Amino acid sequence: MTNGHEWRDSTSEHERLRALVVEDETDLAAAVADYLRMDGYDVMIVRDGARAVEATRTSAPHVVILDLGLPSLDGIEVCRRLREFSDAYVLILTARADEAEVLRGLEAGADDYVTKPFRPRELLARVRALLRRSRTPGQLPPMPNQVGDLVVDPAARRVTLAGELVDLTPTEFDLLTILLSRPTEALSRRALIEALRGSNWYGDESLVDVHVLHLRRKLGDDAATQRFVRTVRGIGYQMGEG
Repeated sequence: MTNGHEWRDSTSEHERLRALVVEDETDLAAAVADYLRMDGYDVMIVRDGARAVEATRTSAPHVVILDLGLPSLDGIEVCRRLREFSDAYVLILTARADEAEVLRGLEAGADDYVTKPFRPRELLARVRALLRRSRTPGQLPPMPNQVGDLVVDPAARRVTLAGELVDLTPTEFDLLTILLSRPTEALSRRALIEALRGSNWYGDESLVDVHVLHLRRKLGDDAATQRFVRTVRGIGYQMGEG
């Protein structure tokens, strides 16, 4: 997997965003695809997990809408494999509000989730929220580029720790830049969600905790040392001093 995100940073107002819909329910896949096309996306539909991995590799979508219950490979395994080579945002679809299933998807590298049944407009809003930050890199707040031996290059969306490249998902990178941009503030989960997804996002704010956990692991951090991401009890999270 690369950290460059060149295809995302080079997206211009004239380039259509690409969405891959991975869903074996024909009617639902068609409805989701129609809404995305009406919103200006180029859309491809595949109906099994193995083809989803192949299609992501060949078409480099900006966002993958991924059902968890799929033939050949389930959505969890698809997500794991995508994270080996793709920086696309991944929005998982789960058939019920099963917390364990959602957590497995997030741990596999997904960025957000929607629970079935859902309205296509709701899903479209979540997709827009995922892509909003990546489409407006110039609007990111000013931020320091180094904390201890952690170096962040916002233009290249590249992170190194002690000179070694760190592979972050798009959401993990965005979360890190938000914390870096407001280093003296303790940010609530709600504030972080709104910075990531917009004020209209709704859902379980513990989503932030899962992404923080993954970010800490990749930075060689944990809840005990808290070098880079500090827990502020009763509030949320704050950037550490390295």
